[in-house]
Order: sequence, then structure tokens, then C-alpha cells
Amino acid sequence: MLKGRTGTASAAIIGAAVIAAAGCSSGGGDGGGGGGGKAEDAVKLAITPATGTKQAAPDKPVTVTADKGKLTSVTLAYGKKGAKAEGKLASDGKSWTSSWTLQPSTTYTVTAKGTGDGGKEVTATSTFTTLTPQKKLESGMSPLDGETVGVGMPVQLLLSKPVSTKAGKVAVEKALEVRMSKPVEGAWYWVSDKEVDFRPRDYWPSGQKVKVVAHLAGLKAGEGMYGMKDRSVEFTVGPRHITTIDAKKHRATVTDGGRTVRTMKVSLGKPGHDSYSGTMIAQEKAAHIIMDSATTGDPGEYRIPTKWNVRLTYSGTFVHSAPWSTDAQGNDNVSHGCVNAAPGDAKWFYDFTNRGDVVKVTGTSRRLQFGNGPTPWAKSWDGWLAGSAVGKPVTGAPLT
Repeated sequence: MLKGRTGTASAAIIGAAVIAAAGCSSGGGDGGGGGGGKAEDAVKLAITPATGTKQAAPDKPVTVTADKGKLTSVTLAYGKKGAKAEGKLASDGKSWTSSWTLQPSTTYTVTAKGTGDGGKEVTATSTFTTLTPQKKLESGMSPLDGETVGVGMPVQLLLSKPVSTKAGKVAVEKALEVRMSKPVEGAWYWVSDKEVDFRPRDYWPSGQKVKVVAHLAGLKAGEGMYGMKDRSVEFTVGPRHITTIDAKKHRATVTDGGRTVRTMKVSLGKPGHDSYSGTMIAQEKAAHIIMDSATTGDPGEYRIPTKWNVRLTYSGTFVHSAPWSTDAQGNDNVSHGCVNAAPGDAKWFYDFTNRGDVVKVTGTSRRLQFGNGPTPWAKSWDGWLAGSAVGKPVTGAPLT
């Protein structure tokens, strides 16, 4: 065996300024165009953060309020290209709040318009800059963007620094948006302080399209630690490929949508090198690998080049071609823990398999340990839900 996150939300509320000469607020008189009406009927707009703020906290919301009348439009722009950040107007039209956290070290401009009771429109602006974090939190995601995956594939969010507090973990989870073409129930689970994974309650439906957005830019995940960038991934769930491997019968049965498409003779781990029993997924594929016993703490026992490798665990369990054990395949278990198959079967399985396809192994004395690679199906649904900092399931919003 071979061992082997554009959101918007916030800047420090340094005080809602009613703008006169400073330009953070505007009202009546010659502050805007259109309409007549008395000066006392003109709307006054207040924006937070105040214009000129230099160290706005990106995890605090941008807000705009109207003292009378209603807001007619609000834009929150940032960056050289003037990208627009999301926000929500209250049902009464008197306030607007940004939706997500803001990017650190970034200049934002708020432009708000409102109409007073007398019908006069006024405009207010505020330009401010968010702080530069003491600790920068970077991230990565899996699957790959655009990838077609198996029905057992989890979403993995990998973090560059540990999020060690409950409050930090809750903040991260609340910033994770899941959208699906066929909404189903799922949940996030903290595998470690640097990894949180999402899986559906049951396997993904075939044909499901999924988009996950990690609104991490500006999110405060610890003291002085803020996320630097949002991340997103879109993927498609492929056919329902489930393979069952029986170590006692030395057989692998491969199904596609519930229909058996191939039965293969195999050989698993010999005594002392038992294979893992449990529900795994195809974690990665490699056409060529050199299997080196040194990676498992036993240097010199073997060093063999192998073909058509489908990884099942981080610790080095693969399904691969093993022309040297074809006589034992279907009859005896003689490997060092991998699943040996004949060259033709191994090549077929390699070509057939998507990352995230389910592989269930039974009949061995060694149990798969959770965390030996992405192993979401090693836990029951209740066990998985218990690993969420929020403690609640997530039903994906419709994908639009």
C-alpha cells in the first residue's frame, strides 16, 4: 500500500453619519434633483461606514437608512472594475443592508438614492476602505470546478489556518451557500480545525447540478483573522456507480444505476495486511504509480510499478492492475492491502470510474477509520450531523 471560498457584508459601524458637508448623507434643498416639495419633506440618508473610514471591519454590515420617505436604489461597488456587492432592501423601503462580508484591504463606494414625502430625490455617497488583516485565511475547495463526480462525493473546504473556536466555525458554516438543481438535505461536518466537508443525507441524485459558494472574504474566523477571498465550485453528479467488493468471495460487483455491468475476480489483503472494510469513495485516479512499502513503514519489502490505480484511502488502498496475482484473484487474498485485479478488469474499472463513485468492501477484519481520506459515508447521518458547528441540516436552495 502507498501512503500517501464575491460576497459583501461589512465594515465597522463607526457611527451612522447624517451627511451634510462630509458627503455621507444628503437631504432636501439642492442635494438632489427632481420634484418639488418643502425642504422639511426631503429625505435624509445615513450610510455606515462613514465616508473616509480607513480601517472598516469587513465583518460588519454596510447599512443605509432613510429618515422619511423611501430608498429608491443602493449600490455598493468595489475594485478597479466596479464590481457590485449584494444587499437587501427592507420591505418598508427605509433601510438597506449588505448581504455578505466585505473583502479586506479594499475600497468601497456606496451610492444611495431616496425620495422624500414631498417627492424630491436626493443622493448620498460614502467611500471607505476595509482593514488589512493581521492573519490572512486562505482556502481551497474540492471537487474541481466543472467536474463530473460520483454520487458519494463530498464537498471539501480546506483552510490555510485552523479555526479553533465554536464561534469561528459557526461563522464559517453560515457563510457557506449550497445550491442544487434538485434540492436535498445535507450537512457540514468539521473533519478538523482546517477542513469542513458537506455531504447529502443520502447519496447525491444522478444528474444533480451543484454550486457551492464560500463567502469567506472578510469573514472573521478568529482574533485578527479574516478570510481573504470567496471561493466557489460548480459540479455535476454523474451516474450512480456503486461497486461492492466481497473479500471472502474474492469478487467485485460493479453496478450502474442499480444494474450489474461487470463482475471481477479480485484479491485483497493477506493476513497481517488486511484490507479495510467499509464504504469508501474513489478519491483519485492515476494511470501509473510506483507502490513502495517504505511509505507504509516497511522499506524494502516491495517497490512495484502499477497501472490503472483508483485510490480508496489516504493511507494507500487502491484498486489496481496486478498481473502477478491473477492466479490468486477469485481464489485467495494475497495483496498488501490493495484490491488486485487482472489488467483488463483494472483498465475497464479505471476508465469507468469517476471520483466520488462508491466502493463498499466487506468481509475483512480491519475497519475503515473516518478521516482516512474523504470518508463521509463512514459515519451515520446522525453522526455526521453531530459534527456541524451549527448543528442543523442544510437543504440546498434551488440552483438558478
